[in-house]
Amino acid sequence: MSAESPTGVIDGRRVRGDASRRQVLAAAVDLASVEGLDQLSIGRIAEAASVSKSGVATLFGSKERLQLATVEAARVRFVESVIAPARELPRGLGRVLALADRWIAYSRDRVFPGGCFFAEASADFDAKPGPVRDAIDRALADWSGYVAASLAHARSLGELPGLEDPAQLAFEFTALLDLANRDSVMRGTNASYARARRGIAARLRAAGADPAAVDAFASVSDV
Repeated sequence: MSAESPTGVIDGRRVRGDASRRQVLAAAVDLASVEGLDQLSIGRIAEAASVSKSGVATLFGSKERLQLATVEAARVRFVESVIAPARELPRGLGRVLALADRWIAYSRDRVFPGGCFFAEASADFDAKPGPVRDAIDRALADWSGYVAASLAHARSLGELPGLEDPAQLAFEFTALLDLANRDSVMRGTNASYARARRGIAARLRAAGADPAAVDAFASVSDV
């Protein structure tokens, strides 16, 4: 079938549309991490992505749809940066430590320019019911749930024999990581990551984790 056929034209438009969508969403997630998801507008994104307002409006139709697509794009980037690399390790303590290590790198290296996208987005929408808040909440619940499941697997393998409540420990881990992110963004320092590492290491040692593995994690320099 030639490129001049209707199908070829439609396919070409779809490819260009997909590329434009990716361009706009890449700008949207970066901008939202700095200025706030609730501040996104079709005009502001058009400016940041160097496209026309009509182009953004055609792609998304409304501010809410743009916000929802931005949350999903941020979720994908987070998974690619944190969860996918950790999943290269077998289930167990090694994966738990890799999850924490990759999360720290994700914040420290500013995968999103404003630090953790979901920390900023949840601050914007935690008291604003609706589809955007629900999407943010699902992403956060998926992350904490995955950490809890990973801890439970490590316990089932005998690597965390003293762990009583994986969900509680996952809550503590995410709290330490979130605070480290906030302090780093606010103060422009990486010192808080060392504190988060020490806190996570202490809780894992208390749960019976291999001291050598935990010490190696805690000793990583984030300077």
